[in-house]
Amino acid sequence: MLQIEQLNQYYGESHTLWDIDLTVAKGQCTCLMGRNGVGKTTLLDSIMGLLPLRSGHIRLEGKEIAKLAAERRAALGVGYVPQGRQIFPLLTVQENLEIGLATGRTKRKKIPELVFSLFPVLKEMMSRRGGDLSGGQQQQLAIGRALVLDPSLLILDEPTEGIQPNIVQEIGDIINKLKNELGITVLLVEQKLPFARAVADGFVILDRGRSVATGSIDKLDEQLIRKYLTV
Repeated sequence: MLQIEQLNQYYGESHTLWDIDLTVAKGQCTCLMGRNGVGKTTLLDSIMGLLPLRSGHIRLEGKEIAKLAAERRAALGVGYVPQGRQIFPLLTVQENLEIGLATGRTKRKKIPELVFSLFPVLKEMMSRRGGDLSGGQQQQLAIGRALVLDPSLLILDEPTEGIQPNIVQEIGDIINKLKNELGITVLLVEQKLPFARAVADGFVILDRGRSVATGSIDKLDEQLIRKYLTV
């Protein structure tokens, strides 16, 4: 589904990502892991086209997308839920969801019922402003807004950050449903190990801008956790 080869990224003259290789298999969830500041969000922004690449390849279902604008990547079926959710606080829930209608793969005219079946609370709050929702509800709105695009690839940057435990459980259940029942591929950045183990099929660990370990999630052992993930 998603293949990254020899991706290099810079911040000014500082080399931030070094020869990153990453493969996300179709219909699976891959968890991108690492301590704060190792380049996880930079990698996601590069995949989404929010940062221009210095070098490397990004292929979506075999199609090179490294030079496409961010909106073109969304139109090809890439949904992105950034860290901190970044909903529009002054717009209503309905308006937040409708923003994605014109940019998705299928150019839908109305919000798909899938969003409300996954997040029934959003249907109850359509007229409320996004900024008036709780943190967990805002995260549900952010994921719902990405799903309006009808994505084949959903990218989630720390979706459990600052979220109450019951909503964390719901988000985990929804990720599993998206990949297992709907065939949506998921690239997830996550710090919480129990959550990652519950939803991910595979993992990739970044350290100092380099990919240092990869494998199926059951290969994420205590040695790797101590070396690269514990603070």
